[in-house]
Amino acid sequence: MKALSLRQPWAELILQGRKTIETRTWNTQFRGRFYIHAAKSVNKLWCELFGIQNSVTGMLVGSAELVEVKEYNSLVQWAADNEKHCCPLDIWTKKRYGFVLKNVLRITPIPCKGKLNFFEVDTGATLDYRHS
Repeated sequence: MKALSLRQPWAELILQGRKTIETRTWNTQFRGRFYIHAAKSVNKLWCELFGIQNSVTGMLVGSAELVEVKEYNSLVQWAADNEKHCCPLDIWTKKRYGFVLKNVLRITPIPCKGKLNFFEVDTGATLDYRHS
């Protein structure tokens, strides 16, 4: 199954249902379920701003379905979805893409090395899904 690495606090915000759109500077044709990978690097300032403490890193932490990709061509469009993507407005510099997420599930964390873009992982085990 595919996975996508996200820095904290954004991985945790998706698991909590507070972030429903993941943004990228690149588009994808992929649709379907993928693992949420919490990258090893953490944005401490944003963790503090969102009240996220002791977040898991370097592990698969959940899964979600990518059901649609939105294209943001202007700061106005970007700002309109701010509560859904939870990204600072000042990072807008050019076109961005929003991966619309549904059916998010938290799992018991599984150690995993992250990579760029969507990447393939094989857990070799049945996942233990937990309710968020």
